Amino acid sequence: MTGSPDPSGRPRVVVAVPPGLRAQLFTAEVWAELGRAAELVVPDDHRDRAAVAAALPGSRALITAWGAPKVDAGLLASADRLELVAHTGSAVAPYVAEEVFERGVLVTQAGDAMARPVAEVALAFTLALLHRVHRFDHSLRGGADWAAASEAPPRHEIHGSDIGVIGASRTGRAYIALARAMGARVSVTDPYLSEADARELGVEPVPLETLLRRSRIVAVHAPVTEATHRMLGADRLALMPDGAGLVNTARSWLVDEDALLAELATGRLDAAIDVFDAEPLPADHPFRALPNVLLTPHQAAGTVECRHRLGASAADEVLRLLAGRPPLHAVTAEALARLH
Repeated sequence: MTGSPDPSGRPRVVVAVPPGLRAQLFTAEVWAELGRAAELVVPDDHRDRAAVAAALPGSRALITAWGAPKVDAGLLASADRLELVAHTGSAVAPYVAEEVFERGVLVTQAGDAMARPVAEVALAFTLALLHRVHRFDHSLRGGADWAAASEAPPRHEIHGSDIGVIGASRTGRAYIALARAMGARVSVTDPYLSEADARELGVEPVPLETLLRRSRIVAVHAPVTEATHRMLGADRLALMPDGAGLVNTARSWLVDEDALLAELATGRLDAAIDVFDAEPLPADHPFRALPNVLLTPHQAAGTVECRHRLGASAADEVLRLLAGRPPLHAVTAEALARLH
C-alpha cells in the first residue's frame, strides 16, 4: 500500500483504482492536484477487501473503480471518518450498500462523462446497421466471393429515416441530438419525458409499441429498473419491421437476449450490441457467428477523453468535499436502483 500517516494532519483519501486504470483516469495534473489537497492512500490490490479496509481508518473519502469491494456494514466498521464514496463510473449500485446512506456518507458517480462517447458509438452502430456495413465485412472476412459479399438487404441513409429511442436519459438525449443533426426523424418512448422536453428535443413521444412498429433503427437508452427488465421480449421484438435494426449500448437487462437471438437467427432483423448477459461473451456464443450482428466488448465509453473526464469528475467531488462544498453528482438511496 502506498501512502502513510501525514504528520501535517492533511486529510486522507483512499484511491481503490488499479494502476493501469489509474493512469487512464487521472491525468498528471489531476493526480497532482489531489495530492496537494490530501494524503493519497492506494491499496496494492483494489479488489482486496482486507486491503481496502486497512486503508480506510482516518480517511475522509474513498474513490472506487470497477472491481472494488462493496462498501457495506463490514467496510464501514473500518471507516471511522468516511464522508464520501466517489465512484469513477456510472453504475454505482454494485459498490455501495444501503448502510452507506444510513451512515450519512455521500455517494457520487461520474455518469455524465459517459453520455457523449456512448451516444457516438450508438450513432456509429446506427449508421453501420443502416448501411449493412457489418454484413459486408462479415462476408468478405468469411471468404465469400465479391458478388456474394455484395448482397445485402436494402440500405438506407439516416437522413429521413425513422429512428426510435427508448429512454430520454443523458445518453439518450446526446444520441437524439446527433441523430437529428444528421436529419433523422426521432420518436421517443419515456414515461418521464414531458411535452415541453419533447418539444425542446425535437422528438415525438409515442407508446413503445408504436415506436417499435415504425422505426428503422431502435436505440435503447433506458435505465435499469424493475419496470425495464426484459422490456424488449419476443412479442415486442416481433413488432419491428423486416430489415430494422436494434442498437443496445445501455444494459443487456433491457432486452430478452434469448428472444433477440431467435429473431436474429432468422435474418429478419439486424443488431449492434455492446452489452451482454454474460461478460466476457463466451467464445462459442451464437451471437459471434451471425452475419447480421455487430459486436463490441462493452467498450462504448472507453475513449481517452471519457476516461479523463471520469477521473476528473471523481477527483473534483473529493476536492469539493475537502473545501466544504456540496457534491455535483450525488446519488440518493432512491436513485440507487437505476444505477446498475
